[in-house]
Amino acid sequence: MIKICHLTSVHPRYDTRIFIKECISLARVGYDVILIVADGKGDEEKEGVKIIDVGLGPFGRAGRMTRTVMFVYKQALNVKADIYHFHDPELIPIGLLLRRHGKRVIYDVHEDVPRQNLSKSYIPTAFRKSISAMIEIMEAFSARRFDGVVTATPFINKRFLGLGARAVNVNNYPLISELCPTENQWKQKEKAVCYVGGIAGIRGAFEMVRAIGKIGYRLFLGGEVESNIEKKLKEMPGWKNVETLGFLDRNAVKCILSRSMGGLVVLHPSINYRDGLPVKMFEYMSAGIPVIASNFPLWKEIVEGTECGICVDPLNPEEIAGAIRWIIEHPIEAQEMGENGRQAVLDKYNWEQESQKLLMLYEELFKQ
Repeated sequence: MIKICHLTSVHPRYDTRIFIKECISLARVGYDVILIVADGKGDEEKEGVKIIDVGLGPFGRAGRMTRTVMFVYKQALNVKADIYHFHDPELIPIGLLLRRHGKRVIYDVHEDVPRQNLSKSYIPTAFRKSISAMIEIMEAFSARRFDGVVTATPFINKRFLGLGARAVNVNNYPLISELCPTENQWKQKEKAVCYVGGIAGIRGAFEMVRAIGKIGYRLFLGGEVESNIEKKLKEMPGWKNVETLGFLDRNAVKCILSRSMGGLVVLHPSINYRDGLPVKMFEYMSAGIPVIASNFPLWKEIVEGTECGICVDPLNPEEIAGAIRWIIEHPIEAQEMGENGRQAVLDKYNWEQESQKLLMLYEELFKQ
């Protein structure tokens, strides 16, 4: 049996893209799939995927990028896989080492990392441009040396094709069945909207709280709040209308979407977001609820093209509040928007179709 090894030193073992979508899809078509992680939760086998844990050491971010990476590399060599598929930029050096051992290697690019690092709050502002440039150089050097590059958006794919990589775009669309709405979902909904994901200033945290404070409805926040903004958020008048839920597992995500009349994805117009495809937007669509999204051209094309929501200026709380109010006060039209989004997922924006591109890449590599 052909052995596939996925590697991550950063992501949790049940990461939606890595484990739930890619690893399980590969296991179901007959590959022997191993996932190496570094979370300290031990080894296990789940859904036909063998999970090997190299441990979560008390090393901090710097230690993770050095010692943990080497632990991942040593374990990767031990499993003697036919293809290695890694998911973190910090694993690029071991990807190159595995290539020197004659292994087939795939780099999975979830984000436009050089641009993403320009807005990372934990990186001192003075170092962001130099770190971004260093990662860009590293990706440019390695792209052609890997057997394949799997990208999560067309924008990232275009960049890697320009670098001469064998790049295949596999969008991070939702599984059709995972967030499927129930038949009587709309009868059970509350006068509330939700946001699911990391809660940060650049992701519209302050604008969402200001907006909900203007109209008196409820806002469910599902995700971890960045520590440097939590105090400021709690001091805002609109915070009394917010229900914080912390990190949500997949079942909890489905539950909160079923309670909400709309989903917010009002990310700021940073270079990393404007050309991205936020998975939460498609998850809202998959769950059959209207989307309130930033008015970026790419997002407007999807949201307005499928008539599944409203696009707003993400920096304008008044506009966000108006969209929330309209959806809650027009439940029949809101339900129709939600149904349009769900149908778009069934027709186009789903993992079942996207996974075929991944499987085709693997088949082509084994024909070489």
